[in-house]
Amino acid sequence: MGWLWAIIVGLVLGLIAKAIIPGKQQIPLWLTVIFGILGSVVGNSVATWIGVNETKGIDWTRHLLQLAGAVVIVWLGDMAWVALRGNKHRT
Repeated sequence: MGWLWAIIVGLVLGLIAKAIIPGKQQIPLWLTVIFGILGSVVGNSVATWIGVNETKGIDWTRHLLQLAGAVVIVWLGDMAWVALRGNKHRT
């Protein structure tokens, strides 16, 4: 069940990150999910590092850090994807 939850969170964070980043991203959905999962891991690591990973109630700070991590990773990943694949537009 842990992997399923990670995929769902990765999908949601990746799609929100793509909506926040201006312009159109060219990464496929499967890569969006992977980048969302990585952003979640980075956000959790930063939250642990600054000491806000376990709070009472909803962990808003941790969730915002996860989203920030996803935005950065989706942005960098999209730039890498375009550099590797070229700037091709699908029809």
